[in-house]
Amino acid sequence: MNNGATAAMKASDELIRLLARLAANEGVIPTAWPELFLIRSHRPVARHQVVYRPCLCIVAQGRKQAFFGDRVVTYDPNNFLVVSLQLPIEAEIVEASVERPFLGLVLEIDAAMVSQLILDIDGMAPVSATNSQIQGAMSTSRADEPFIQSVIRLLRALEDPLDCRILGPAAIREVSYRVLRSSQGDVLRGLALSDSNAYRVFRVQRFLEENYTNHLDITSIARNCNMSESTLHHTFKEATSLSPIQYLKKVRLHQARLMMVNAGLGAGEAGFQVGYESPSQFSREFKRLFGVPPSRASESLPGVTAVSKQENQDENGSHQSHTPQNIRFFQ
Repeated sequence: MNNGATAAMKASDELIRLLARLAANEGVIPTAWPELFLIRSHRPVARHQVVYRPCLCIVAQGRKQAFFGDRVVTYDPNNFLVVSLQLPIEAEIVEASVERPFLGLVLEIDAAMVSQLILDIDGMAPVSATNSQIQGAMSTSRADEPFIQSVIRLLRALEDPLDCRILGPAAIREVSYRVLRSSQGDVLRGLALSDSNAYRVFRVQRFLEENYTNHLDITSIARNCNMSESTLHHTFKEATSLSPIQYLKKVRLHQARLMMVNAGLGAGEAGFQVGYESPSQFSREFKRLFGVPPSRASESLPGVTAVSKQENQDENGSHQSHTPQNIRFFQ
């Protein structure tokens, strides 16, 4: 075994030890950084509906698959996942056990930080999209030793409050830099470049997330996003495998599920809150997407998807709840 392979193996082992210590409880565990979550599962998790925000998904131990349109994307200790747009997809944890639990983390992407990094890398030259095509909203890249070491430094900073506050932002920036230098750097660039199709789709998604309770059709969406209807439909579906209206429906249903599970709303009230006028239509579409009626909404969330019940303390010693109130990724 050469020195490079030995170093990579040692780094991978250190990443497993760090995550096993920091993610002591099963579930999705919040950290001192709102954009960083740790994941631990002692069992495989069957294919289920989830929403991924723009993020990096890194696996230290185990294996996971994401189903996006007609694609199946596998990520594991050798390959990390880059998601450049919010995507309602299906996912499953393929490899996990009590002896060798699934261990991973998710770092949400800070588009402003990525934009600044691109400027720093490219100098002061105008930053523009390299082409008009969507590079791929979900792709994997090789987790090499420099990338793994950057993730290790990020996790080590979590272990000390002062390190977390002082070194944390630089550690997150370093991980983002390593992704920009990887084979999937263009995926991240697309999110940050205002003249890219990926950024245009991101703006449409943001409009839908902010206005999903309103009556919207393809004409009103295109008008508000300054796009023709045909361009909107083609560009959006190329990136997300969904039409804008299909995406809007999934946003509403995922948000309603969170309202019922986290806030205790009944099916009728949750459906009304997210823009459904017909309770029967809401029930039909909820069951079609999640496989259970709204009355059993909690059953559509596998145990590992729930954010860990443990509480974190802020700098003043008070406890903060981390139960998500809006759509975020769920593992």
